[in-house]
Amino acid sequence: MTERLRIALQKKGRLAEDSFSLLKKCGLKFSIRSGGLLARVKNLPVDLLLLRDDDIPTFVATGAADVGIVGENVLVEEQLSSPSKLDADIDIRLGFSRCRLCLAAPSGGIIKSPGDLNGTRIATTYPGVLGRYLSKNNITAKAVEMKGAVELAPSIGIADSICDLVSSGATLEANGLAAFVSILDSEAVLISSSRALSPQQSEIYHKLCSRIDGVLKSAETKYIMLNAPVEKLDEITALLPGSDSPTIIPLAGTEKLVAIQAVCTENIFWETLEDLKALGARAILVLPIEKMMS
Repeated sequence: MTERLRIALQKKGRLAEDSFSLLKKCGLKFSIRSGGLLARVKNLPVDLLLLRDDDIPTFVATGAADVGIVGENVLVEEQLSSPSKLDADIDIRLGFSRCRLCLAAPSGGIIKSPGDLNGTRIATTYPGVLGRYLSKNNITAKAVEMKGAVELAPSIGIADSICDLVSSGATLEANGLAAFVSILDSEAVLISSSRALSPQQSEIYHKLCSRIDGVLKSAETKYIMLNAPVEKLDEITALLPGSDSPTIIPLAGTEKLVAIQAVCTENIFWETLEDLKALGARAILVLPIEKMMS
């Protein structure tokens, strides 16, 4: 019987949806049932374990799951809060579900910088990360641990400031708060433990990592095609962002123009297209790349 690779995922929320989308872009075929805790991938020996986000690092560390996708903020908090070293580390940074863990206080209040925190109370759901920051910066403040609705703490007198996740900042603004320092930048990460996988599981995991790498690279990569005057060839190819040597093809019926095709691994901005056109490039096409493998 083929051994199956168990991947721990957040069961709901934005990170969950982004994780499901990533795996489907990697070619995994599965369906998620409402309230279900397990989803079996149909075309690979992979099982998806659907968990609370703060359970994922522990599942990976203890071997209940082989690997997992979790927010870096959750991983770091669990590492700092665990009574013993948590055997779970980052394999791949996935680039989605980005956010910041910030300190924030009432707008117009007396707390405007980290130095103002001495002798105050800070509400948070991340006591481990907050404690590390306070210790490193020699700040004496009391962490008030909450399970949710942290942004309400100053208005109801529970704390003087908060330490919470910020993405757009709209929630802070709606509650009359302003962030004054960021203490952790976070994104979704693929994690594993130091425990060795079986040969079959290892083969599946390497295949999955290769596909994830291809999806991540293709998201930032574009295929550009254009016709260019021969005398401007060097200047035009120099403008193509992050590309290897482009493919250059003579055009039928003329010796003055060539076709250029290139894979660009950096963003192509409108200004780049305008500069290419100014050098005589024409019929410029910028196309997305769905899949990519080095």
